[in-house]
Amino acid sequence: MTSPSPRHIVIIGGGFSGTMAAVNLARLSGSPLRVTLVNHALPSGRGVAYGTRRPEHLLNVAARNMTALPEYPNHFVEWLRTRTEYAGVPDAELRETFMPRRVYGDYLRSLAQHYTRPVDQRSPVTIELLDDEARDLEPDGPRARITLASGATLAADQVILATGNEPPADLPGHETVASHPGWCANPWIDWEGKIPAPADGIVLLGTGLTTVDAIITLLALDWRGTIHAVSRNGLLPESHFKGIDDPHFPPAGVELAGLGLEGLVRLVEEHCARLRAQGVNPAMIVDKFRPHTQRIWQAFSDAERREFVARHSARWNVLRHRIAPSIHRQLTAALDSGRLKISRAGVTGVRPAGARIGVDLRARDGTVSSLEAALVINGTGPHTRFSATRSPLLQNLLRRGLAQPDTMDMGVLVGADFGLVERGGRHSPFLYAIGPLLRGTLWESIAVPELRGQALRVAQTLVDAGAPAKAGWAETSEAAVIEYWI
Repeated sequence: MTSPSPRHIVIIGGGFSGTMAAVNLARLSGSPLRVTLVNHALPSGRGVAYGTRRPEHLLNVAARNMTALPEYPNHFVEWLRTRTEYAGVPDAELRETFMPRRVYGDYLRSLAQHYTRPVDQRSPVTIELLDDEARDLEPDGPRARITLASGATLAADQVILATGNEPPADLPGHETVASHPGWCANPWIDWEGKIPAPADGIVLLGTGLTTVDAIITLLALDWRGTIHAVSRNGLLPESHFKGIDDPHFPPAGVELAGLGLEGLVRLVEEHCARLRAQGVNPAMIVDKFRPHTQRIWQAFSDAERREFVARHSARWNVLRHRIAPSIHRQLTAALDSGRLKISRAGVTGVRPAGARIGVDLRARDGTVSSLEAALVINGTGPHTRFSATRSPLLQNLLRRGLAQPDTMDMGVLVGADFGLVERGGRHSPFLYAIGPLLRGTLWESIAVPELRGQALRVAQTLVDAGAPAKAGWAETSEAAVIEYWI
């Protein structure tokens, strides 16, 4: 008598979220399970952020907070000790180091390889890495059938969507420069071969983390031309700093999620003024929000969420997603020397200008201007309007009614277990989502502390739905997701 085939879970996306979902399924499941990790183009186990080969691209968080396994807070630091270059670094120094992102990619890849090739061949979980692109998904009885770009199909009992960030949104006039050698529509592809002579200039559209990567690379290559960076707010990310223990925020007895946006803004302004008067950086207030942010966001009305995005999100992101002090010092030096210039304006269009590309700008006061450069990189950040996604897979899910946008149209609508809600209101029997697809639901859904919690929780949900977890996991895994699920 043959034994039944093990349950098959397909994970679409091989970046941090997808990789750690697969790793956690292997760690938690005590019964046979087949996992297929479908990954396209980007390095499996690394994704966009950690697939960089550039040594100057650093993590935005110190090593002590970068474990991929929530229940083992020192796991990343201990893994670093296995590398010769960090073996002799004092523990206090190592924990506070902002590591190269490619080293963190090595860490994730080592976890993935360990569980795809387990030392214990009796492990009940098998993980297969599949280099292909998921293009379509449709129900097939109680299961899902996934069509790949290669023409092959996969039958899955459950599917986890871990597709990551969308590419940047198209800008007005993008079609006129699409084939121009000086246009880079996606900053996460290799643009170094397009770097022009210093006299020809470079324009970076956006002043966020992606633009910081480009600036730091140009400085590392000792490119001596002028770098122009443009954004509506003209704000570069701020630096990490050592704060103080502030017992006054949040105030005792105050439920932040019950204040609403107006009450929160008033409270934050009051405490920021207090910290400034003490000579303390008020950005630490953002850090104190961290355990409460998702609950606050979920308590907001849609009108409050839209107002926050329109009026406060730019400043929030600058303070929340801070960068390594060494990176910030390089940016400051480039600004002071004139190698980096920041323009505060919106981009009204891009156009060919002979061998260069013209960028038309409009400032808040209505003043119009333009820049021309031999290389223009669109680093305006991921496209966030989910209903206009350019992913064939996600487009097909919307078309079939297997997914619908959340109320902010930032991602998919999900239930409390991350299961998708179909267009008719039914909770999907097989589709789950993690990562940036949950941004409209949770707001905080792109940083490692949130993503590692999501990857663990969705794995635990799927293991619990199919078979018992490994002995000893129930208590530790529940505690591990508290940091996310409060």
